[in-house]
Amino acid sequence: MSENQGSPVQGAQVVGRIALLLRLVGRNPAGTPLAEIVRDSGLTRPTVHRLLSSLAAEGILDHDPISHTWHYGPEIFVMGAVAAQRYPIEELARPSLQRLAEETGESAFLSIRRGAETVCLLREEGSFPIRSFVLHEGVRFPLGVASAGIAILAFLPEAEAEQLLVQDEAFVARWGEQHSPDAIRANLSRTRVTGYSVNPGLIFEGSWGMGAAIFDRANRPTWALSLTGIEPRFRPERQQVLGQLLLEEANRITRLLQKPGLPGDPG
Repeated sequence: MSENQGSPVQGAQVVGRIALLLRLVGRNPAGTPLAEIVRDSGLTRPTVHRLLSSLAAEGILDHDPISHTWHYGPEIFVMGAVAAQRYPIEELARPSLQRLAEETGESAFLSIRRGAETVCLLREEGSFPIRSFVLHEGVRFPLGVASAGIAILAFLPEAEAEQLLVQDEAFVARWGEQHSPDAIRANLSRTRVTGYSVNPGLIFEGSWGMGAAIFDRANRPTWALSLTGIEPRFRPERQQVLGQLLLEEANRITRLLQKPGLPGDPG
């Protein structure tokens, strides 16, 4: 094979590495240290530093010389602002988040499915003074781990959901036996019955969550609303009330998204 024939593969590899690093940097709004990025990327330290520095030179990332952490740069903000005009979900969802936070006192979130993960896009803090800090903008969880991912996974076609339940040793080591395929399947079954998901402190003990899926124009679960808080606020007698509020707001956003005339609507 000639050098030119191999170039597309090399280029695709670089793009994949850059996308991975951008996701890792974006996990923590307070910034991510180089050592953590190297550890979770599986790349060598010189490679990571070279790519991060190149992205910083383009304004896509910033490096804080005091805390020695990496952050999203101004070009990311510009790109996000442009993309937001095509995808109106945040504008449509924000009133629902505000209502959920006001009515329940809990923190409310909007997450989107990206491949085999969910990514938190928006949050609205509730009035209850004790909060769970598991979820914030940019945080990613595998589908099936947090309440948003369970809500989405439950309403995917069964064959697709089963493919996403395939786990390797790294997954089990990171998320534990409480997120085994059988445990997730049991939660999916409960979610399909009630319409909303419940995460009973499976990520961090005492930190509970509930979620409801939002469906796109193809009627696929693409986003989810969720509420998080401490265990005493999610007792069985209150779950039905919270679940109903989540479903009402998720259905409201689904109806708005499926109306013709929104940006990106081919009709």
